[in-house]
Amino acid sequence: MPGERMRIGVLCSGRGSNLQAILDASRDPAYPAEVAVVISDNPRAYALDRARARAVPAEVIIPASFPDRIQHDLAVAQRLKEYGVGLVALAGYMRIVSPQFIRRFPGRVMNIHPALLPSFPGLHAQKQAVLYGVKVSGVTVHFVDEGVDTGPIILQVPVAVAEEDTEESLSARILEHEHRAYPEAIRLFAEGRIRAEGRRVWIRRS
Repeated sequence: MPGERMRIGVLCSGRGSNLQAILDASRDPAYPAEVAVVISDNPRAYALDRARARAVPAEVIIPASFPDRIQHDLAVAQRLKEYGVGLVALAGYMRIVSPQFIRRFPGRVMNIHPALLPSFPGLHAQKQAVLYGVKVSGVTVHFVDEGVDTGPIILQVPVAVAEEDTEESLSARILEHEHRAYPEAIRLFAEGRIRAEGRRVWIRRS
């Protein structure tokens, strides 16, 4: 009999294509994780529809309902804990989570970024790559620390940048790799095959 699957809480603000990739991966009974709840700061996020289409609880916690960012983050953290999540996955969540949030889930918050960190952190990474003229960009899945895109790197996938690339064309190619890399990183975590020490992350391959 397979063991109990790890429960994932996914935070989204927009269309939720990486959420969809995680939901699709979890349809396989052999996949060791399942999405327990999706929480958004945006009531119009299409990610909420994706979750509901799979009968996954989808909630909106609006920042303006709280006196400050920390109180909002603590409310989100409380809901995630109520759903018993073992991992928090940021998937297009357009907010920088506070240290107070991170400390509620030490070593258990993951994010995906459309560049090879530490290059091009923050917003519009694909545009930064094109303007800078790099020959290779890519995808990084990393643990979230108290900085912005500075946490320990779990997986990276290189994506070649063509001379004719625009921000849009490069973004589309990178996104294809995001949809494979994020479910894979979650799978490795749920299987207990990731060990992090400081900035270094080791992956047991079997």
